[in-house]
Amino acid sequence: MKTEEQQLRGNIKRWIIFFIIALIFSGITAFPIESQLAIAINHLDIFPSTVQRWLSTIYHAVKTTNNNFPYLAYGTDWLAFAHIVIATAFIGPLRDPVRNIWVIQLGMIACVMVLPLAFIAGPKAHFLVLATNRLLFRHNWYTSSISMLQKHQKIRISTTQQ
Repeated sequence: MKTEEQQLRGNIKRWIIFFIIALIFSGITAFPIESQLAIAINHLDIFPSTVQRWLSTIYHAVKTTNNNFPYLAYGTDWLAFAHIVIATAFIGPLRDPVRNIWVIQLGMIACVMVLPLAFIAGPKAHFLVLATNRLLFRHNWYTSSISMLQKHQKIRISTTQQ
């Protein structure tokens, strides 16, 4: 019969293995986003209408972005890689959860940090982009800097032509 400590260590190891597998799976599935969405688009009829519209919008955005700016997909490759690297960090706690408790604590903190990032920073990021654009194009320092650069360019061109 297993002692209480052995049972607890077994439960901890099972949870760590679950998180390692989930992180690796999450990382691997971040690589082929467009092709995964294409599969979902080909089977839209299995989803409710709101999910169908959402998937169509997301697929169109990803497809357009990949066609026009393929280098942006490199960011999701790094996201995938980061998931796999984080998963390997949990090998230490798998071997000795007590000595490597800091990895578990880091993982728990990271999980909690997802919520503020998603619910606060996400909408604010859109607002910040709009606000920054308005500030840049509204203030004179931006337009005067551009016109100063244009004048400088004209002066340089005219002096080289003489």
